[in-house]
Amino acid sequence: MRRSRRRVRAVRCLRDLGEFELIARIARAAGRPPPRSGVILGIGDDAALLRPRAGEDVAISADTYVENVHFRWRSDSPRSVGRRALVANLSDLAAMGARPLGFTLALAAPAALPVRRADALVAGMLHEARAHGCPLVGGNVTRARETHLAITAIGCVVRGRALRRGTARPGDRLLVTGTLGGAALERARAERAGGRVRHVATPRLSAGACLARIPAVSACIDISDGFDADLRQLLGEQLHAVVDERRLPQAAGFERACARLGLDARRLVRAGGEDYELLFTLRPSGPRTALLARRLGLRLTEVGRVVRGAPTGRTAGGWRHF
Repeated sequence: MRRSRRRVRAVRCLRDLGEFELIARIARAAGRPPPRSGVILGIGDDAALLRPRAGEDVAISADTYVENVHFRWRSDSPRSVGRRALVANLSDLAAMGARPLGFTLALAAPAALPVRRADALVAGMLHEARAHGCPLVGGNVTRARETHLAITAIGCVVRGRALRRGTARPGDRLLVTGTLGGAALERARAERAGGRVRHVATPRLSAGACLARIPAVSACIDISDGFDADLRQLLGEQLHAVVDERRLPQAAGFERACARLGLDARRLVRAGGEDYELLFTLRPSGPRTALLARRLGLRLTEVGRVVRGAPTGRTAGGWRHF
């Protein structure tokens, strides 16, 4: 038998793969949503169909993860980029006390983006999606100069129990889950040493759902742009918080690690961003911090009190796009 001299074209980048094969590849990786997930119709039609439970409101969060703004290929692995992109959206659902229902992905990328890099991006998102019960239900792909991941996460919360911003009152206690500054420290370390950013935060979904069931919880936000910046968003223009800076929670060895790199530990804690912890207020009559920490199953620190009036003095700032 005569061997054909025709060579099969190597598929190395999205240009070789093509739009429809990329969509099919993502659909195969995502698989079918699990039974009883609330997804009636997922990938493959003009729109997904989702069904919340009776007595629930729908919560929707949209976010974009942009190359050279939120990540850089020299310091971020494709898989971790995909994971962090979805975590940012899931954290918004957590801050509302919502349970995830599904998410959509609009992927814009250069035609020369390697297929293995695109595969790893999607694999990272799907890792977090399966871990937190938030299946991929649709989206779009298009060409762009740089890689963008635009994600819309859909969740549900018991009707009338969604956690909100701007609903705190003077006298409320101010609390934060977990520790602060770790994500910013790792990014600074990776950029200075030429390494990779490996840390991926855990979206506090179960904690948010628990807080939504406690009437004494008065307001909540997730810390994405930094403690100071998100505190201002939480309280609005008419209130501010008296914060005991010594109580802002840090991981063990955090200050020593900052000192070795010549970094200002205070600034990283207050303005580092991407911690994705929950910052919330609690009525004075609410549960004691230790008791609430046990209910949440998390480290929990009371860091201050809400008072009336606009904040005075300068703060450490936080992430700003413009």
